[in-house]
Amino acid sequence: MSAGPLVEWEGPEEAVADPGGNPMIEDLNVYYSTGDFAWILMCSALVLLMIPGIGFFYSGLARRKSALALIWLAFISTAVVGFQWFFWGYSLTFSHTGSSFIGDLSNFGLMKVLAQPSVGSSKLPDLLFCLYQGMFAALTPALAIGAAADRGRMLPCIVFMFIWATIVYDPIAYWTWNGNGWSFKMGGLDFAGGTPVHIASGAAALAYSLMLGKRTGYNKVNGLPYRPHNVTHVVLGTVFLWVGWFGFNGGSALAANLRAVMACLVTHIAAGVGGFTWCLLDYRLDKKWSTVGFCSGAIAGLVAITPAAGYVPPWAAVIFGVVGGIVCNFATKIKFLIGIDEPMDIFAEHGVGGIVGNLLTGIFATDYIAALDGSSFGESAIPGGWVNGNWIQLAYQLADSVAGFSYSFVVTCLILFVMNLIPGLSLRVSAEEEEIGLDDAELGEFAYDYVEITRSVDHAGTPPAATSPAASIKGVGSDKA
Repeated sequence: MSAGPLVEWEGPEEAVADPGGNPMIEDLNVYYSTGDFAWILMCSALVLLMIPGIGFFYSGLARRKSALALIWLAFISTAVVGFQWFFWGYSLTFSHTGSSFIGDLSNFGLMKVLAQPSVGSSKLPDLLFCLYQGMFAALTPALAIGAAADRGRMLPCIVFMFIWATIVYDPIAYWTWNGNGWSFKMGGLDFAGGTPVHIASGAAALAYSLMLGKRTGYNKVNGLPYRPHNVTHVVLGTVFLWVGWFGFNGGSALAANLRAVMACLVTHIAAGVGGFTWCLLDYRLDKKWSTVGFCSGAIAGLVAITPAAGYVPPWAAVIFGVVGGIVCNFATKIKFLIGIDEPMDIFAEHGVGGIVGNLLTGIFATDYIAALDGSSFGESAIPGGWVNGNWIQLAYQLADSVAGFSYSFVVTCLILFVMNLIPGLSLRVSAEEEEIGLDDAELGEFAYDYVEITRSVDHAGTPPAATSPAASIKGVGSDKA
């Protein structure tokens, strides 16, 4: 059963860091359900799966000469932020004590992180909650770093991930999900990361694109004249993300219960509706059904439902999918209006989609869906949104969204501005390196074997024919790869 602790916790009454007992003299598992353990462990793996999914999604949308670099950048976030989370990220975000804006270092180096009930739920110990939330922390910079496509150096990206996770992601996640955070105390509702994950990463991607500058050949009206180089990668990335989102949203119930099931159900509905909505919008222009359009719309639906997944009924998920698909589709044009070369539409999908989801949560959140966890009723019941007559909730959601976006955008710009002044951390590759592509210039490896064959032929002194598929990789083809 997963109704709660099997034995009541009798630890310190004060909210202080505590290991939760001595495993040498007592069984620390008796306080928790094995069913909850199994579910959250599986959800942790599902969220981890999303990170390479992001890499494949971005890789397919990009040019082939930078395809592997985007997969590498997404996946390296797992290592960089994984260490940051161990070092001080978890403590800054989910310590049991702290101010209204940031936690303290009482769990530095994961000290005293063991069997004490976590700040997220009394049904999960700190240790398991740390593992699960660490996947969210690694995922978020991976979402943002797609903005470095075609012209961002690898080393600054690595440094940026560590710094950004520390001074942007951790504070925003703290004020949203930690009981001491200002947004949590205000009454903001964010089930699985509308602000800490999506709005924060969307704002960071926009800031990164602004600070890097436009790619060579960028046109303010039409962007760059090329199509996604590998739609199969886009589909593969979408599959990883869609499957992983069941752990992302479903696991945010922090237990194996009806609320987790409902979160998975509405997630699936919103994704499907969002994908088909985007397809229809694209069909009206070209009279063709777009695979990339469906994948983009599915992601828009998933992003929109994220903050609401544990608060809304199935019928509302249809609205989230439709509105998310429409708004995010039109939001892809914003980058042309403001003249920022944001190559992966991260701002449109995650930044705008997260805001849409937050605001719709303020309208459609219901107390009876939250109560499906078996504990959010009575004095613990949420007030809900407009459907429950709680009119102020929309204002809370708006305040949280604006604060998260503004903080992430401004601080990201400051981080990148300072980094660019430090020798060795200049953000952008040279014009020559941009021409040959990040795969060759920064990695020395390629996403496709035939590129390496062409490279060997080049070194032998015989240039590839301009009409060959591989020729475009060296910048000879009409689309300059």
